[in-house]
Amino acid sequence: MRARDHGIVLGRLGPGPHNAITDIPGVRVGHTTLIGGDGPRVVGKGPVRTGVTVVVPHDGDPFVEPVFAGCHRLNGNGELTGLEWVRESGLLTSPIAITNTHSVGVVRDALIAHAIRHHPAGAEFWSLPVVGETYDGVLNDMNGFHVRPEHLDSALGGATSGPVVEGAVGGGTGMICHEFKGGIGTSSRVVAESDGGWTVGSLVQANYGSRELLRIDGVPIGEAIPTSDVPSPWDAAMALARAAGTGGAAASGAGSIIVILATNAPLLPHQCRRLAQRAGLGIARMGGIGSTGSGDIFIAFATGNRGLPEASPEPDARRVIDVRMVEDTRMTPLFQAAVEATEEAIVNALLTAGSMTGADGITAYGLAGERVVEIMVRHGRGPATRST
Repeated sequence: MRARDHGIVLGRLGPGPHNAITDIPGVRVGHTTLIGGDGPRVVGKGPVRTGVTVVVPHDGDPFVEPVFAGCHRLNGNGELTGLEWVRESGLLTSPIAITNTHSVGVVRDALIAHAIRHHPAGAEFWSLPVVGETYDGVLNDMNGFHVRPEHLDSALGGATSGPVVEGAVGGGTGMICHEFKGGIGTSSRVVAESDGGWTVGSLVQANYGSRELLRIDGVPIGEAIPTSDVPSPWDAAMALARAAGTGGAAASGAGSIIVILATNAPLLPHQCRRLAQRAGLGIARMGGIGSTGSGDIFIAFATGNRGLPEASPEPDARRVIDVRMVEDTRMTPLFQAAVEATEEAIVNALLTAGSMTGADGITAYGLAGERVVEIMVRHGRGPATRST
């Protein structure tokens, strides 16, 4: 169940019909989820708890019809490939994929291979695709390289509009958030008609954060559910590492978050960059602090200007391209939408993930929505007490 299924309403703006990034017309999401094996970790065999998630930015071919985009880094201990070209050109020229840390290369190459197969034979083609990662090495045999090119193809082939499957799916399968089970989450917000009526959607791969810092709608959920009550998978991983004499593994709360923002507003690249920055405020509202071991990297794209020329060595037949932009002083409602959608996307990732036992018998426990509501009510922020 998602946040709103529990009566948890975050922010002031209303969501789109699916409360998902797919509320932006043409945007599609697909997952390939890989789960196999139990017991002790055997590199190359498992257990496997991983996958890949793709976001396709519009209903055409993004390899030949880019959209304006911008990006932001809150803390850079992570990877989102292709961002130098996004910064330089202001264009997103591929679908966006998210996977685990050690599968970025194969997914990136698979995206290029997919594009080559779908373009005329012999045609000149190049691509700098955008592929992000977060670390799933606590629950998953990440060093076994279980994500393969066909898994990217399957995610692309299954990408759809409409409701998005969340939680322990796709790239989020083995992820941990605030020391609970994390994963994929999404949400959207629609700004008032007087502010343009546009939609902003957020999709996150949430794999960051310390338990004691977790807050939902300002309520200190993590303090109310300490690791002495619901154990942390990071603590279990560190205990195993110490017993094996291999050190303490990564610190509790280490990890990362990738945020993808989409909007149908007609934004220019610098405006997309400004929108991407606001994802960090949504994370902060949840208790994220951009720790030194975290890769908190965000990209925002806008579909309000279609028909942009292909990023090609050959010049477009049009000498001048007419584009539209939101007047800059009117960006604030879109910023609010980005913050609220990102905050709720993280909550949805937590509440839909459920519990998962992975490599070496380590369990990441799901965050129970009923318990969250109980704690929020005690703090005067529950469904029955919160003003709208």
